[in-house]
Amino acid sequence: MVQLEKMPQEFEEARNVLQQIEEAGYEAYFVGGSVRDTLLGKPIHDVDIATSAYPAEIKQIFKRTVDTGIEHGTVMVLTGEHSYEITTFRTESGYQDFRRPDQVTFVRSLKEDLMRRDFTINAFALREDRTVIDVFDGLTDLKQQKIRAVGDPKARFHEDALRMMRGVRFASQLDFVIEPQTLAAIKMNSSLLAKISVERTLVEFQKMMLGTNPNRGLADMVATRLHEYCPGLAGKGAVLQELLAYPLSQLENETQVWALLAWMLQLRGAQINRFLKQWKTSNELIRHVTATVRVLSMLDSTGVDRIILFEAGANNVANAVRVAKILGHDAQGWLDTYQTLQIKSPKELAVTGKDLIANQIITPGPQMGRILNSLKAMVINDQLPNQPEALFTAARKLGKDD
Repeated sequence: MVQLEKMPQEFEEARNVLQQIEEAGYEAYFVGGSVRDTLLGKPIHDVDIATSAYPAEIKQIFKRTVDTGIEHGTVMVLTGEHSYEITTFRTESGYQDFRRPDQVTFVRSLKEDLMRRDFTINAFALREDRTVIDVFDGLTDLKQQKIRAVGDPKARFHEDALRMMRGVRFASQLDFVIEPQTLAAIKMNSSLLAKISVERTLVEFQKMMLGTNPNRGLADMVATRLHEYCPGLAGKGAVLQELLAYPLSQLENETQVWALLAWMLQLRGAQINRFLKQWKTSNELIRHVTATVRVLSMLDSTGVDRIILFEAGANNVANAVRVAKILGHDAQGWLDTYQTLQIKSPKELAVTGKDLIANQIITPGPQMGRILNSLKAMVINDQLPNQPEALFTAARKLGKDD
């Protein structure tokens, strides 16, 4: 029996909830990833509570509750400034869609509840007296930095096929090794990932690529052929294998993840749009990735295109510099050049269309847009100072030439 020396503040704040449940004659524990992270000395996020009390019994114990998922045994308890989701011990069966159980049965046994968890390092329970309950020897796996499925890995992955992606994600985030039997089961059942919604796979993939050791997670993903069931990655094992030669732990954000992947897949412009639409990413991310890859395209040329830098913006130029560094190129010059641009936004141009009209240089119409774009390009390329008189003179000349 292991006992924590100290509880994290988040658990301390919730202890009275467990105590009230226990005083009513039921069992209650902190469970899930927050217990694992506490044991690893990492900060915790969500506080999950599991109990032998049924939802109706929880509602009798606490005055303020919300039925957040009562059909699955979850009731939210409101206490002071905090709210906690409390879930009844349960067993699940029937997983015909390889994601959601066809049937949920409430039980009184903690062990039965923990048996449906994915990996041993996520199957701990913690009493309010700081005692750790470890039914599946997860403490040994934690010590040995090992990811092992609870019980039969094939059964766990058939219950929820996303657990395979969670496995490679944990390998990256924790820098742990997936033990052989669990890894073999992922490879054997990798095709089940096709049954999982792209949005949920996306979340795991991005977390994996931004983990402590993404090279490890990606290597496991390729070895188990999970990538074959991800949008746009089928048949791309060789490219992903090539990606493993680079220090992926230097990736800082999602834009860089997808820009690097798009670059390695030789996707440009509209191809990036189609690829990321398959992954159901946001339009904003698509814009940032497309702009970042456009900056990266300067790796294939000798000069620096100031217009490309201007249109990309500071963040995406910085993203491109970082991705270039990962690929082994020193592209700091792009950012340095960007900083020297006279204007960083079209709004910073010293004259407007109204100014051109007021000075009788031009009348409203398509010509005005063309002249303003030309002035903007000349200022960006340092062919003109961003000063009204210089711009008016240039505009008069452009108006005559147009």
